[in-house]
Amino acid sequence: MSECVFCRIAAGEAPAVKVYEDDTLCAFLDIRPIVRGHTLVIPKRHAAALEDLDAELGAHVFRAGHRLALAIQRSSLAADGANLVLNDGTAAFQTVPHVHLHVIPRRHRDTLRLTLGFLLRRPYDPIATATAIRGGIAALDNEDNPGAGPDEGADE
Repeated sequence: MSECVFCRIAAGEAPAVKVYEDDTLCAFLDIRPIVRGHTLVIPKRHAAALEDLDAELGAHVFRAGHRLALAIQRSSLAADGANLVLNDGTAAFQTVPHVHLHVIPRRHRDTLRLTLGFLLRRPYDPIATATAIRGGIAALDNEDNPGAGPDEGADE
């Protein structure tokens, strides 16, 4: 088994509440979220830092983060925006040596709540949160394919 916790999550060998997965990446709820809906997007293939990640896979990670940010806005979490943050290296506060993009939902005038979230980092109801995000993904799928049936246009 890999020593990298994110590689173990991607392989299904460590627990995580996943909200999205494809052949090359997965997205799951942060175990110590700053705010409800704080999600991490990771490549399944190990890359400790940006210099270990090929540009196309990096672009795919960011496209997934972009889509998740939009999905969170359309979900019952009803975020007004999002921060997409990638910390590269310990000097940039990267705490897990595996490239990961933070998708952090934001609300208007949430500066105090965000600051407290950095300090408290407490979990929210992960199952309900993941269900809400998946609902937002489904809403995006419906926007992208308005006439599609339930199985058409799904990425999962």
